[in-house]
Amino acid sequence: MLRHAIAPVRRYTKASHDVVRHSRLNSDAKILLLYVQGLPEGADPRPLSEHAGRLGMKGRAYQKAKQLLAECGYLHEWREQGARGRWVTEQLLANVTLTREEATRAREGEPAVAAPPVPPSERPPTVGGPGERSVGHSPQKEELEEKNLPHPPPEDDTPPPDLAEAEGVLLSLRYVNRDLLLGVREARLLAGAAAEWLRRGVSAADLRRALTTGLPTDGIRSAVGFLRHRLLQKLPEAKAPTPAPQPERPAAPPRRNLVTCQGPGSEHVFRPRADETHCLRCRTTAAYEATLQQWGQGFSPGGTRPSSA
Repeated sequence: MLRHAIAPVRRYTKASHDVVRHSRLNSDAKILLLYVQGLPEGADPRPLSEHAGRLGMKGRAYQKAKQLLAECGYLHEWREQGARGRWVTEQLLANVTLTREEATRAREGEPAVAAPPVPPSERPPTVGGPGERSVGHSPQKEELEEKNLPHPPPEDDTPPPDLAEAEGVLLSLRYVNRDLLLGVREARLLAGAAAEWLRRGVSAADLRRALTTGLPTDGIRSAVGFLRHRLLQKLPEAKAPTPAPQPERPAAPPRRNLVTCQGPGSEHVFRPRADETHCLRCRTTAAYEATLQQWGQGFSPGGTRPSSA
């Protein structure tokens, strides 16, 4: 592919590569963001929907672009009730991703991200005159070539299923109440505490209901702080582990009553297992006598006559 580009000298807008090459923002969201950032400083504040209408972006296309900008942390909204009781929505569109707290500071006129002070250099000045440049052979081949070290394997950024489900619940709270609008980074910070609810047997619907019921009547100043406090304070107790069911033992056969043995000898009783009429000793004696009788008649115990030598 050939590329031909001429840098403009006027009527242009600086765009960060983080915005142009953003993988989650679609083309409508990027164009809308760059269009608003290119407005002059003295332009009248208008709703984001009017700027989208000038670009021919309406209906579902505008709603999708607005949703992506909000999820990625570029768009923040506050819905407040004015003095006359009318609800007013204030929007903040930034060319960098901001958390809810950073956006609140920018809304109040404070710097969103405070730059750390740079300490002065404590290195003493170099003493002495300039030295002579050494003349010699060229540097070694190892110094000229750049070492090509193997890159480590990319880390898998896919969150566990419980964290992904908890993050989805937190991001969906904006549809219940606009004061609970969270950015992607903010939702990931609270996903661990929300996932603990899911591990303790709370469904996603019950978790959403617990976070959106009984909200303050005067509004929520910080959605992150409010949700973090509610997730920790209303955390349900962990359920006791259910013991594993014990294997069922087969029922013991019923114990029979004692009966009188009908065999020879003195009267005695035994406990039969089935319908026996003789005890074990009498049956063993009868079988032994029958075997001796067969041998006496010249038959083997199997019913055959033994062969003569």
